[in-house]
Amino acid sequence: MGNRRTVADRLAEALGAVLGTSELPVQLRGWDGSVTGPAGAPVVAVNSRRALRRMVWAPGQLGLGRAYVAGEIDMEDDVFATFAALRSAGRLNQEGPASQTTWRERLSLLGTALRLGAIGPEPAPPAEEATVEKRGLRHSLGRDAAAISHHYDVGNDFYELVLGPSMVYSCAVWETPETGLDAAQEAKLDLVCRKLGLTEGTRLLDVGCGWGSMAIHAARHYGAVVVGVTLSEEQARMARKRVAEAGLTDKIDIRVQDYRAVEDEPFDAISSIGMAEHVGRAQMPEYAAQLDRLLRPGGRLLNHAIAWNAGRSTVKPDSFIGRYVFPDGELLNLGETVGFLESKDMEVLDVEALRQHYALTLRAWVQLLEQNWDAAVAATSEGRARVWRLYMAASALTFESGEMGVNQVLLQKRGGDRRPPLRRTAWV
Repeated sequence: MGNRRTVADRLAEALGAVLGTSELPVQLRGWDGSVTGPAGAPVVAVNSRRALRRMVWAPGQLGLGRAYVAGEIDMEDDVFATFAALRSAGRLNQEGPASQTTWRERLSLLGTALRLGAIGPEPAPPAEEATVEKRGLRHSLGRDAAAISHHYDVGNDFYELVLGPSMVYSCAVWETPETGLDAAQEAKLDLVCRKLGLTEGTRLLDVGCGWGSMAIHAARHYGAVVVGVTLSEEQARMARKRVAEAGLTDKIDIRVQDYRAVEDEPFDAISSIGMAEHVGRAQMPEYAAQLDRLLRPGGRLLNHAIAWNAGRSTVKPDSFIGRYVFPDGELLNLGETVGFLESKDMEVLDVEALRQHYALTLRAWVQLLEQNWDAAVAATSEGRARVWRLYMAASALTFESGEMGVNQVLLQKRGGDRRPPLRRTAWV
């Protein structure tokens, strides 16, 4: 009787098959209260057989993610320590054949599920899972609008709790780790304005304008006249309210509009901050050509985008990020991005890497989410709050590992009478 295997022991076999390891990096607590795993490691609680059933049907990060979003798996310790331990197994971070469970592992997983009474039909995905594939071809206007709505139309109240007063949903620029999120976000907005060379009356197009923070900063501090475009109705509604409260309605026009539909060129400057990730590799030539067309000779473009540093990325629609966070999103490496943006008409003036800054930003967002957890759940759903906690914490670790980066690429369109500065000290 003393050698009888507990639920936790069996679950360790199942998780090992999913992670591709015989050395479990976390402790597991089964639904019967039994515990196994290395002493001192973070504890992951498997609350029901349904979690195991999800792993049988989707043995990888998608099955684990679905179980976490549904509350069938919980973390009992620090979220970063837990994710770091799970990532240490390796497979959750890999792409290609090495990331797939083998037939032997699948059979082991199925055997464990049989022994624990977890065999049955595939559970329905949590309601927070995206279904944009029903909206037509990838990156069609309608499907892009649906993808943006899935991520951004989850409630402005929720985003206020996570982002704080700055309402900026992109990498901040930190003087030191102690700078503070709001000050770091203002520093980023000001850096963009200086790089673009904004002055009184400069006509700025802000592509993917979010809740209007960049537009407000540019108009208030530099006198720019701004057109901000977004595909999110909720973002636009709040951005217009913030613009009115700032007394800047005569300088800022917020539109629900695809950047491909903008026709009132020319603009003196274009900012695209955290938007190019939604474009996709196949559409990047069209993106670059459209921004080039909208920009007057001598005008500047700043493209701020996350990059995948671990080789050439591929679209993984069945990844957790693809299903729950950024449907149809695609990360390019820095070389690809520069290659698409640079041309005989567009000269690269500067490239700045901000990888470490995004890790600090994401950790600050996770801290705000956890501090405001009950309010965040009330503002949207517990599943949605779990999605954001999982993806932001995992992303912070990915930036810290160097697998992802984020870069600002500054370009100037040739022609006109505006000469680029000799040194980047003009805006630093």
